[in-house]
Amino acid sequence: MYNNPKSGLVGEAVVAAAGAGVATTFAVARGQSPSVGLGITAFAAIAAIVINRLF
Repeated sequence: MYNNPKSGLVGEAVVAAAGAGVATTFAVARGQSPSVGLGITAFAAIAAIVINRLF
């Protein structure tokens, strides 16, 4: 139907981190530790990249 070329690793990381960062920003605004928020964002971004590469 249409060709969806694989994006680069940097592009995937930016999109995944931006998506995870939205939820993390809300959590930090509600009182969560910023270091925990950064850890959650990093984990979510890595998980999204791995899942995208597998499927």
